[in-house]
Amino acid sequence: MDEDTERQIPAGTVVYDTRSDKVGEYRGAAGPYALLRPLGGGREWEARAESIRPATAEERLSAEVRAANRRSTALTYPVPDLPAPEPAPGCATCAEFAGRREAAEAGADASGSTDAAVLLRRHLRGDHWGTPGR
Repeated sequence: MDEDTERQIPAGTVVYDTRSDKVGEYRGAAGPYALLRPLGGGREWEARAESIRPATAEERLSAEVRAANRRSTALTYPVPDLPAPEPAPGCATCAEFAGRREAAEAGADASGSTDAAVLLRRHLRGDHWGTPGR
């Protein structure tokens, strides 16, 4: 990519790569290539200067919607529904973790509930392995 072309395209400009049929954010130049990154993040790719042009409003919107969809589906992977671990009878540490879990559940704190359940499971595996009924 020559110096004139690089001066014409400021970093951050949304462009359309006609060869790959993709919309990306212009990041800079590397020799004869423009470095482009998908909107919303991802792996950069190289495009020839002659194959890029400013993206239309429709192309940009479509790419932004795809990026938003990728973000939302990345957060909704299936999580196994494990039963809550049962504390070992008479163990103060187990009782503490179980109490944390119950308090988090009562406060609708799913993250806190999960954290307490993980701590209880680790404690059970580490300190009560072989406890009857486990």
